[in-house]
Amino acid sequence: MSVILKKDLPAGRESFEKWTLAAREAALRTVREGGQETGRQTAWKADTEAAAAEAGEANVGKKTDAKENLRLNIFPFEDDRKTTGLAVRYSLHLLEQAACGDGIEVRVAPWGAVTVCDGPKSDPHNLTPPDVIELEPDVWLRLASGITSWEEEKAAGNISAVGHRDDLSPFLPLKQF
Repeated sequence: MSVILKKDLPAGRESFEKWTLAAREAALRTVREGGQETGRQTAWKADTEAAAAEAGEANVGKKTDAKENLRLNIFPFEDDRKTTGLAVRYSLHLLEQAACGDGIEVRVAPWGAVTVCDGPKSDPHNLTPPDVIELEPDVWLRLASGITSWEEEKAAGNISAVGHRDDLSPFLPLKQF
């Protein structure tokens, strides 16, 4: 079953392209402005620095680290549920086309879930495949659009994956068909 209706594909494509363009502009702006951040990014940075200080890490305030970490918080349409929802559904559709199969379930709540890649299927008593990956919409869209890499998001703790095959990096960033 498809994660997006056929009639919604053009709007989904437009939303994904709009999201990707806005995210790339935000990433470039972050680099150009020397790592200045606002709103959600500032709160995240403060939390990260406090956690690092508690752990006794010496490199907390490096400017290059701050710039790199800010990319992990790019989410240009945080308050626009329609654009975000269509972008997520369309990008999951692209993943489904690129990685056909039913061995891994990829969930991006509340917008959708798809099964991808070959592998062991769910048994009749448990409808969930043995490998499950759960992502927040902002994390998924950053990965799908190439703003961040799988390794960066995983290292930041933004990917919840259960099972042996918990790496979608061969399929990311997504390509339009």
